[in-house]
Amino acid sequence: MKETERLLFLKEIYPHALRIEKELGFNAIALMAQAAGECGWKKPPGNMYFGIKDTDGLNGNEQLIRTKEILNNPYKKFPIIHSIISFLRGKKTYYIYDVETYFRKYDSPYESFLDHANFILNNERYKEALNVKDDPKKFLQVLADNGYATSLDYGIFMSAMVDSVTKRLNKLSTV
Repeated sequence: MKETERLLFLKEIYPHALRIEKELGFNAIALMAQAAGECGWKKPPGNMYFGIKDTDGLNGNEQLIRTKEILNNPYKKFPIIHSIISFLRGKKTYYIYDVETYFRKYDSPYESFLDHANFILNNERYKEALNVKDDPKKFLQVLADNGYATSLDYGIFMSAMVDSVTKRLNKLSTV
């Protein structure tokens, strides 16, 4: 991916992240880092910037997307399972699921950013993250520690994304 594409991606999402920062107090850099990491610096299908799953798959605000999930359960159910591969990390067995599952979709990027913020605000397991929402790296690490994503290295990945976004925002002179 070209650097210009990453800069364009940040220009497109910056207003939405900044609006959520002003309205709800979340750090815009944390939001942009998470969005960039979740969707690989590309506009996602259905404006799904944060990979929030849709639990019912019934009411029209969802989309079936192929993804990988890392779980410690070999019997997890998904709408479509393409493969399951086991691996050891330390003394624990994990399973990489290549699946299709339902994710939320949105009419606009702002709706995705707002839903993500509300998802965190309204989910008890992320309460601790709200105490550090001004610090992008700590905020994203606490989300990772409390199960936001199934990736075992999500917190480390998000820390690198904060650095990457900050560097690029400085190039754009938007910070």
